[in-house]
Amino acid sequence: MDTWELIAGERARLVEALGTLDDAQWATPSLCEGWTTKDTLAHVVSTAEMTPPRFFLGLAGAGFSFSRLMDRNVAAVGADPVPRLLERLAARIGSRNAPPGPTGSWLVETVAHGEDIAYPTATKIPHSEEALVAAADSAKDTQPLLGARKRIAGLRLRADDVDWQTGDGPEVRGPLRLLLLAMVGRPPVLDDLHGDGVAELRSR
Repeated sequence: MDTWELIAGERARLVEALGTLDDAQWATPSLCEGWTTKDTLAHVVSTAEMTPPRFFLGLAGAGFSFSRLMDRNVAAVGADPVPRLLERLAARIGSRNAPPGPTGSWLVETVAHGEDIAYPTATKIPHSEEALVAAADSAKDTQPLLGARKRIAGLRLRADDVDWQTGDGPEVRGPLRLLLLAMVGRPPVLDDLHGDGVAELRSR
């Protein structure tokens, strides 16, 4: 299965799983600092609807600040109510439009942001194992923006729910979805990981 097919499957799972959240859960802080779970959903929708021309126009309008562009897009898209946001994401399940960047990064974004919403709301997203492994493989070598490669250098990450591991050194183990979140810088999940490498990862 190619990466875009994996992204489509994960988007479909997000739409189904997140449709069960109530208003209080949508007001919960997500694992993305400064964003609620609804804000994070709006970001996922914005990315799914983005094209390279729109990205560059928006970036120029934001003074070439990537973080300012993201916040503006979240504010604009997030003006819609949650049911409409889920409809918009459902309409883009099979879309291959995206901002500039490697396709694997959009799989990482889809899986990780889904968990940014799911983790603090105790929601289960039934990710496919293939998508999780592909996202983790993509994230572990990524340095710009995510900083994962530097964050996990000198550590051995090992999933205890699927056959996946990377690196050498003190071990960090747990479910692959949480290892992915740890790689991309989500400190709260470290409490649910195990091994003699967790303390080192927490310090980075």
